[in-house]
Amino acid sequence: MRIISGDFRGRRLHAPGSDRIRPTIDRVREAVFSMIAEYVPDARVLDLFAGTGAVGLEALSRGARFCSFVDNGAEALRLIRENVALCGAQESARVINATVASALRRLEAEKELFDLVFLDPPYGKGYVEQTLDMIGPVAGESALVIAESHVKDLRQPISDLSWQKERERRYGDTLISIYSRPEISG
Repeated sequence: MRIISGDFRGRRLHAPGSDRIRPTIDRVREAVFSMIAEYVPDARVLDLFAGTGAVGLEALSRGARFCSFVDNGAEALRLIRENVALCGAQESARVINATVASALRRLEAEKELFDLVFLDPPYGKGYVEQTLDMIGPVAGESALVIAESHVKDLRQPISDLSWQKERERRYGDTLISIYSRPEISG
């Protein structure tokens, strides 16, 4: 697992020692960042279910201004901190030890707004839909949400109508969905 492009290009990141953390593979990360390249420079990024931090660090490497990494697993938090240090990105990173729901409430209370939100939750639990329903208060007006899921994940309807699916791409068993706020015509 390595950073693909930008300032940290080629840096090998620390990988998990267990199967509890499933990092986004390099080729999927590369494809995702090709799709959203124009949105990354100077973006404020939120990496939910951050795991190793590879996705948020890729964004920082490509010119994002700041990234908040959220996870609550001991191994994930250790890996995120190690990988942020490995890239020398401490000044542009915040690691939050909390559940996603708790972190979102905290970030909302702090009036934080993000331009890009990545979520790569455990597969098969409906977390993408649940998280989309909670993310609105911390997402800027023109924010994009990039969600990774398994192609067989049960699709629950999104009750928060402030998100619409822009694109969806399949990479083997991995499905990448990009959401934005719908344009309001009037």
